[in-house]
Amino acid sequence: MKKCMFVFLIILSPILTGCWDKRELNELGIMLALGIDKVEDEYRVTAQVVVPSEVSTKTSTGRSPVILYKENGETVYEALQKITKESPREMYTGHLRMLVLGEDLAEEGIAQSIELLSRYRELRSDFYVAIAKDRTAEELLNVRTTIENLPANEMFNALKTPETTSTSTNGFTLDELITNLTSDGKEAVLTGILVKGEIEMGSNKQNVESITPAAQIKFDDLAVFKKDKLVGWLTARDSRGYNAILNKVHNSVTAISCPKGGKVTLEIIQSDSKIKGKINKGKPEVDVNIKVKGNVEEVECQINLNDQETIVELEKNTEKQLEKTINLTIETAQKQYKSDIFGFGEAIHRSNPEEWKKIKEHWDEKFAEMTANVKVDVKLVHTGTEGNSFLKKIEVK
Repeated sequence: MKKCMFVFLIILSPILTGCWDKRELNELGIMLALGIDKVEDEYRVTAQVVVPSEVSTKTSTGRSPVILYKENGETVYEALQKITKESPREMYTGHLRMLVLGEDLAEEGIAQSIELLSRYRELRSDFYVAIAKDRTAEELLNVRTTIENLPANEMFNALKTPETTSTSTNGFTLDELITNLTSDGKEAVLTGILVKGEIEMGSNKQNVESITPAAQIKFDDLAVFKKDKLVGWLTARDSRGYNAILNKVHNSVTAISCPKGGKVTLEIIQSDSKIKGKINKGKPEVDVNIKVKGNVEEVECQINLNDQETIVELEKNTEKQLEKTINLTIETAQKQYKSDIFGFGEAIHRSNPEEWKKIKEHWDEKFAEMTANVKVDVKLVHTGTEGNSFLKKIEVK
């Protein structure tokens, strides 16, 4: 038995000597963000790469913690290869955080530019994709950030956090984007990213030394696609409506009007949306039912929170406001863009696959005219540690 085991180990030893493709960390250029623009008939690829000595507290000299490499090519891969030759280190994309696509490129079509990334074996699928609004991706990646010294990390974290705290922005990964681009009955959206302030000052060291930076990166609005082309932008209001329909609201804040003037601020702590498709009298139709739970957080008006009728009235007012926002969002997508970003077509397909086969070739026109029945049900759970607001006592005095 021992002899057999010895022979077996001898046979296996050539393939147990280590990782055949291992690369030392100090030999790699860690790429955290990638930008793609269209310049005439070529792609311009911008890579934001970590400067190792500047992210170490022991060896930092105060220089920029990242460096930008920029190259043009007839294809994205060609431009990346040029960057690899320019860099003293081999480019490594396994830690990519952000992919930023220029607005001009998005209007022309993004499918060809991201095809490489969909098959690139080194890439993970957890990075976010965003559109540089009113700017090129190159300009945006050239802005230094304050909270995080690595700009790509600040962008990534800013997108990741709003998934639980905001109703107008969301992070979309490459896998989600490709799924929506290739889906029958649903179009893609991406988050917009812009530079607020003086972009010319964004790359200067002074931008991160001031308490009020001259240039700041901000996520705002959602980009609407038709197939792979950018056709327009949703406003902040419409973006909130989109996220409510797509069940992407986990925690948010909304202000509603009081019956006799003033405002009440509510925190939405739970939202559950369901979309059901159907064919009604030969025409496609969807029901959007949303159940919301919230808390009363701030009261700036004269209302009696100890009265159940007041709570019911607040719930009804919130329902009306949310339904109005959602209906306006649907109207924008139908009339202005004719782009089914909600997946209503998918809902019709699930409920009536045979009917879907008949209408899917003309879904843009059908979607623009279809009826969407929106119903929001709001329940207020808590009113805080106080009952009625102390503001009432002050006004009485």
